[in-house]
Amino acid sequence: MKMIKTSYIALLLGISTITFGQSEEEAFSKSYAHEKSAQYADAINDIKAFYNPANYELNLRTGYLYYMNKQYKESQNYYEKAIALMPYSIEAKLGIVLPLTELGNWNMISTEYNDILKIDPQNSTANYALGYIYYNNKDYATALKYFEKVVNLYPFTYYGLLMDGWAHLQLGKYNEAKILFNKVLLISPGDASAKQGLGMIK
Repeated sequence: MKMIKTSYIALLLGISTITFGQSEEEAFSKSYAHEKSAQYADAINDIKAFYNPANYELNLRTGYLYYMNKQYKESQNYYEKAIALMPYSIEAKLGIVLPLTELGNWNMISTEYNDILKIDPQNSTANYALGYIYYNNKDYATALKYFEKVVNLYPFTYYGLLMDGWAHLQLGKYNEAKILFNKVLLISPGDASAKQGLGMIK
């Protein structure tokens, strides 16, 4: 067991091919300051001064900054590099969805969310997002499966309950929809969407 733990720690330490020192720390610090001032191009340059294609953290940060700078293809490229370096990284997979959404690449978005669920079947963000995608495609039965998982994980959460209610309503399951919309009103009294749904129930 001790050997396994030691090997695991060595693996973690060896993931990035550069060792962060004072200069890299300063680069990240400067990039945060420039980001706070919405100077994203400068923030990118701060990081790229020490850029190493084999370093996960630098690729992840660069991908995010390109996204904030509305350079979506560049952002996608760096997130892909981060994912290649750390294939089980949920944060990188959630990150790449940001530029892919702006690029309208819904097939890749679905692939990333499904990949997340292979790693973490209970991931509420991926389950909700896939449910929303299926709902917008009018595949309400499939959407319902994902929304129900979210509600089972978080039984008193606004978006999960609301969309679960709408999926039930679209499938003609009015009693269930009514219960869910009324729960939404406990979280958000007077909620317009929940009231609209209740008004459609026969």
